[in-house]
Amino acid sequence: MRILKSRAARMATVAVAATLVVTACGSDRDKGDGEGSSKDKFVFGAPGDPSSLDPALASDGETFRVTRQAFEALIEHEPGGSKMVGGLAEKWSSDATGKQWTFNLRKGVKFHDGEEFNAAAVCANYDHWYNLKGGYQSSAFTEYWQYMFGGFAKNEDPELPPSNYKSCTAKDANTAVIEVNEPSANYPGAFSLQSFAIHSPKSIAEMDKQQATAEGDAITYPEYSQKPGVDAGTGPYKIKSWNKGNQEITLEAFDGYYGDKAKVKNLVFRTLDTEEGRRQALQSGDIDGYDLVAPADVDTLKKAGFQVPTRDVFNLLYLGFTQEKNKALEKLEVRQAISHAIDRDNIVKTQLPDGGKVATQFMPDTVAGYSDKVKTYPFDTEKAKSLLKGAGQSDLKLTFCYPTEVTRPYMPAPQDIFESVKSDLEKAGVKVTPKPMKWNPDYLDATKTGACDAYLLGWTGDFNDGFNFIGTWFSKYDKQWGFKNKALFDTVNASSKIIDPAGRVDAYKTANEAIMEFIPGVPLTHSPPSIAFGKNVNPPKVSPLTQENFAEVSFK
Repeated sequence: MRILKSRAARMATVAVAATLVVTACGSDRDKGDGEGSSKDKFVFGAPGDPSSLDPALASDGETFRVTRQAFEALIEHEPGGSKMVGGLAEKWSSDATGKQWTFNLRKGVKFHDGEEFNAAAVCANYDHWYNLKGGYQSSAFTEYWQYMFGGFAKNEDPELPPSNYKSCTAKDANTAVIEVNEPSANYPGAFSLQSFAIHSPKSIAEMDKQQATAEGDAITYPEYSQKPGVDAGTGPYKIKSWNKGNQEITLEAFDGYYGDKAKVKNLVFRTLDTEEGRRQALQSGDIDGYDLVAPADVDTLKKAGFQVPTRDVFNLLYLGFTQEKNKALEKLEVRQAISHAIDRDNIVKTQLPDGGKVATQFMPDTVAGYSDKVKTYPFDTEKAKSLLKGAGQSDLKLTFCYPTEVTRPYMPAPQDIFESVKSDLEKAGVKVTPKPMKWNPDYLDATKTGACDAYLLGWTGDFNDGFNFIGTWFSKYDKQWGFKNKALFDTVNASSKIIDPAGRVDAYKTANEAIMEFIPGVPLTHSPPSIAFGKNVNPPKVSPLTQENFAEVSFK
């Protein structure tokens, strides 16, 4: 998944009002706290705020962590793995051209607002996204739609490509047929994305009454996406409240859920934006679990009896460049120099948990399409200096943005990683101007709109296909990167249109090799993120895609 946004103020301390505290052990757990027994509430410490209650307007893991509990897509992933399995569609198939996708839908499914789920509801959602207008056409809101389906019914920005979405037809009540104009490796994976989770037709009708705005770096979310009441999904939980002052979102078990009911009645996501704060909250019993455990805390928690499973590696951290922002970065030698200047082995050894790896390209070796023939840029300060001198950039200056108040699966310690990269660049003669920014919304908005010379970002795969990595960044012009290279874009796009799986994998390898010759940014590392749970918790299966289903959680 791509990244994150929200405007809630950050917590100054880990402590919260006593009425909000849920203890994880001892006699207090049996006393309740005004909302029923505390065993009826599971509190999870999240590292960042969500941006929207409508996942279609998001591209970040913290939003999806919450909305995934309430909204379901046509296809899902097996618990704890990356294999696609039935979601709201029990079965799916495509025709020989890869342009027509048929979904055989589950029967007896109801939305949280009581409406029936059927093929007409599926088509109402896809047609709604296809017909979005105005500010919604900004990639700040519809990044996933644009990457998976291109443009809209009526593009208002000449930079937008034609839409690859053609139509959705309700063949009968339980059969939806979605047609696209061209085959793509994005399908069927796109139909598993949380951004395309299905809402009730009544929700869609209300959404259509509101607008979003996007002017330059400033974006304004529609009201319905910032408070519960409009969005209605089909998931095991429904969203009850969003207390932005206390940085909490509360969900309540949906009694009408068609599948296995949630084992805990109330699910709370509480933002605790420091690793230390989350660890202390778990140890004191204020929360029952948290994500992105600091590598140094893993053994400490395990020895104390806490459960700390580690996810498989399925992510990437990279140093991005915005060539339009800093014209010096348009020179290949400058990008090569920066690549040689960074000691990625040191980042792995000092900042990542066991199992971390140096990245050589824009996907991990767990994804088909990874190439062992890409051009590499080993750490060499003197070579970096020489390349900068040859490019006439011995006095290169970079405004280097980095995020604060957050950790990510691919970036467990943003400031420490920033300091490491900054030190390496300065040794090569680069003058770095640090620009720390609050992650959500400032940092994400700035990077998406190309406001930084250099920045740290990353990606956790949505599904196991190479195009989900390289196609995300390099299939078309993107302000984040600020370069136009039709030959490179064509190479990446061509790989996604090959229907034969083996041929497509070979094409991904070729595309990876072309990308690393151009070196639009520096792939840095891959990290295996850990997640922690209380001693008395039966945790969910942990997912390499960070797609945990909290309906599986119970207390011992």
